[in-house]
Amino acid sequence: MTKPKRRRGKPAKTTMADYAMSFERLGQWMSERARSPTLRHPRATSLSMLDGAVAAVVAGPVSMASEEWVCPLLGVDPDAFNHDTEEFSAIAATLMRHNAISETLSTRPESFEPLFVRSQDGEVDPQPWCMGFYAVMKLRLLVWSRLLSPNGTEHLMLRPILVHYIDDAGRPLLPPARHKLGTPPIVQNAWRDIPAAVEALRQFWMPIRFKRGA
Repeated sequence: MTKPKRRRGKPAKTTMADYAMSFERLGQWMSERARSPTLRHPRATSLSMLDGAVAAVVAGPVSMASEEWVCPLLGVDPDAFNHDTEEFSAIAATLMRHNAISETLSTRPESFEPLFVRSQDGEVDPQPWCMGFYAVMKLRLLVWSRLLSPNGTEHLMLRPILVHYIDDAGRPLLPPARHKLGTPPIVQNAWRDIPAAVEALRQFWMPIRFKRGA
């Protein structure tokens, strides 16, 4: 990634944090862009979706160039990486989120907390986060395919995430798992297993990921 061209008359920026908009502003920016009648729409339309997508980049099977995943998620062109504009401010905020999640999973994986949507009464909605995670999976679906067979034991690592995914027609990716009479549906509580699933995926892919990068 090249250093963006700075506008004249502004103080020099030396770190990614200098360029980045706040995380809260990033959420507003994505929402506004998703409603734009003229601009390319982002695939991530909320902070929860973006957080899930970034987690997939960090925990996934291959190292991805920033442009490959940031551009579709934010709905920007690769050239946006080269100019000090609001688009690059959004890019910088996204990359800072990536670095934060990567740091947490590398040093304190037990403290990793996905940014799920929560209602005022505390109800958790993991679906936007899981939709973001799968959006990044689809960018390299062939590489992820090893875990997609429901008959494989390795698939269990992905199930807490994929069970919440629905396609554009509202159809679930996975059939709901059966549960015993008198117990809560499995999908209802699957979100609790997602933090551990992300770390398990990161550990699973790590040997392959570093071998590919060698």
